[in-house]
Amino acid sequence: MGSAKNSSTAARKARIEEMRRSEQARERRNRVLTIAASVVVVAGLVVGGVVLVDSQSDKKDSTPSGDAKGSGDSGHFTTGKDGVKTWSGKLGRTHVQSKVSYPMHPPVGGNHNPVWLNCNGDVYTEAVPDENAVHALEHGAVWVTYTGKAKKADVHALAEKVKKTPYSLMSPYENQAAPLILSAWGHQVTVKSASDPRVDKFFATYVQGKQTPEPGASCTGGVMK
Repeated sequence: MGSAKNSSTAARKARIEEMRRSEQARERRNRVLTIAASVVVVAGLVVGGVVLVDSQSDKKDSTPSGDAKGSGDSGHFTTGKDGVKTWSGKLGRTHVQSKVSYPMHPPVGGNHNPVWLNCNGDVYTEAVPDENAVHALEHGAVWVTYTGKAKKADVHALAEKVKKTPYSLMSPYENQAAPLILSAWGHQVTVKSASDPRVDKFFATYVQGKQTPEPGASCTGGVMK
């Protein structure tokens, strides 16, 4: 039994490590393609005229690209009988370096930073960047957020649950409509307290759930706030 369990654990770790290496390789390819595309664009502008190149370059340096400014999301929430809101529409998945304007708070998906937020049961006591947290959701994490109106007992109890749960994270988030909210990729629920039965159900359903765009991808080795 022990040997079989160790073998299964080793296989899972190997799979996660392979997913992480694949993502890193993808990031390297994206950077190379981005640089190459930039070189081609600049060369074309030079042919068109040096003065035009200079003026347009200044504008491009000061203005974020469309992808960087937007979330790539379209659609709206629909609420189920269990109170879980599901995003009906598109959720962008492009990696961007700039701040993103999401249509929901906290965000449940969309264009995001290339580096994920560590989500191996990590509890953050300060606000975290949306863009990194969304990447954690893409890896199958559940994100617990709370405002200053949340009861300290509930915050403590939820923090203890998160600490025991791989692929989860928790942080304060003032710009949300309720004191306690749980989010996953494409899904979100408001809970009344840490003992609300929807808490356990949400974790059971969405931690590495079917909604996960990149199941098995790492929740460690990312960025820590």
